[in-house]
Amino acid sequence: HDATITIAGQSGNFELNVMMPLIAHNLLESISLLANVSTVFKTHCIDGLVADRATCKETVEKSLMLGTALVPYIGYDAAAALAKEAYADGKTIRELATEKKLLSPQDLNKALDVRNLI
Repeated sequence: HDATITIAGQSGNFELNVMMPLIAHNLLESISLLANVSTVFKTHCIDGLVADRATCKETVEKSLMLGTALVPYIGYDAAAALAKEAYADGKTIRELATEKKLLSPQDLNKALDVRNLI
C-alpha cells in the first residue's frame, strides 16, 4: 500500500492527480488493516500477559543502573568505580557495596529501593 500510494502521488501533473481514488482506496485499506491488527495483537499477545515479579526484581537488582542511586551518598566517581567493578566481577551493586561497607545496611536498602527511584 505504501509503495502504491507513493507511486500514485508521483504520477500527478499540475495538481490534478487522476490517481487520487487509488491513493484514497489504499490509504483507507491500510488504516483498516492497522486497526484490525491492533485488535488481533491485543487479543493474542497482550491479554493474559502477567509479569513475573521474581524475574523482574532479579533483573533490576542485577542492573548496573543502581549505581546512580548511590551518587548522592558516595559521589559520582566512587559510584562509577563501583559499577565498573561490579560488572567486572559479575556481582550486583548491592553485593559489592555491602562487601565494601560503603553504607549502613539501612541506608543501602533506602538508597537502592527501586520503588523510590521510580
